[in-house]
Amino acid sequence: MNILITGAAGFVGKNLTEALKNIKDGKDKTRPSLEIGEMYLYDIDSPKELLETACQNADFVFNIAGVNRPQNPEEFMQGNFGFASTLLETLKKYNNKCPVLLSSSIQATLIGRYDSDYGRSKKAGEDLFFSYAEETGAKVLVYRFPNLFGKWCRPNYNSAVATFCNNIANDLPITVNDPKVELELLYIDDLVAEMLDALEGKEHRCTFDGINTVLADDGKFCAVPTTHKVTLGEIVDLLDSFKKQPETLVMPEIPYNSFAKKLYSTYLSYLPKERVAFPLKMNVDARGSFTELIKSEKCGQISVNISKPGITKGQHWHNTKWEFFIVVSGHGLIQERKIGSDEVLNFEVSGDKIEAIHMLPGYTHNIINLSETEDLVTVMWANEQFDPSKPDTFFEPV
Repeated sequence: MNILITGAAGFVGKNLTEALKNIKDGKDKTRPSLEIGEMYLYDIDSPKELLETACQNADFVFNIAGVNRPQNPEEFMQGNFGFASTLLETLKKYNNKCPVLLSSSIQATLIGRYDSDYGRSKKAGEDLFFSYAEETGAKVLVYRFPNLFGKWCRPNYNSAVATFCNNIANDLPITVNDPKVELELLYIDDLVAEMLDALEGKEHRCTFDGINTVLADDGKFCAVPTTHKVTLGEIVDLLDSFKKQPETLVMPEIPYNSFAKKLYSTYLSYLPKERVAFPLKMNVDARGSFTELIKSEKCGQISVNISKPGITKGQHWHNTKWEFFIVVSGHGLIQERKIGSDEVLNFEVSGDKIEAIHMLPGYTHNIINLSETEDLVTVMWANEQFDPSKPDTFFEPV
């Protein structure tokens, strides 16, 4: 399948291009039905001959090209309607009736604050595409996208999320006039997934109730089924918590498919080089070291313990706290004894056979490095963050 992408150098175009390359090169095997042939990547500075060749040979067209921030308002119509007209006329020139996807905007509803030069130019492009479909019989997929965000999005351009991520990551000021303002946001990976669905003929259809998307199998328009409605204040609060993570070690909740998960990935893509790595506090003594790695709001914390040859650590028990000890390097012995009992549970452990050992509540426990030459490295997970005011840790030899 030969594919033409207009606006290929932009935010959406770049993400879509890389996704298609991964499929074409066999790196992404999640869509076995897609066979990608020639990819025609057209942008504002591409030679006109490329558009001619692409329109002659394409089996699918993604028209993502558009103007968002022109110097003059009339450039909206020229960029969003004018180029769409050129594209469709070129397809008709070669009698190419392949499917064409149009990247439009929710602003094309022209409702309320969306009644603008930009919105009118997008609406004109939509009408042109629907007329083209009636005239030629070609399949047209018109998507009205809300605000987009994700990696490679240009800050200080047309995405508040990109600007906030970039500025907070780089200690630059941000302006929020009303933190209660709500945005509907579409994550780039969800958008690209829908575009690949469309390429497979599995697009999601919709209608519109004002500015609200209503999924419907017989809808005139198309839509990405997953978006997120969130306030500016909520976005800033999340970004502040992400920025503090290297200091607090606390990982905020980022459930599967949540806005927080997607925003965190977006934020990290704007980190300057000097913040990609950050130091951790190592508690070092003659026995080795203990370092807290990550803490979570609801699921405890992860640490790493290094014991020097012949060293025994632990010799304590907990009432409610429990842990996993996972030896990843070296050779050791973990011992546990129930308080008030003489029976000792022995677990010989090694980095050559990684396994997780429960440290049971009410059992005093230790970990012994059996090697005479190598350090014993143990990853430890505890079901709660360490609270020095209530450590729940009581010394008693096994």
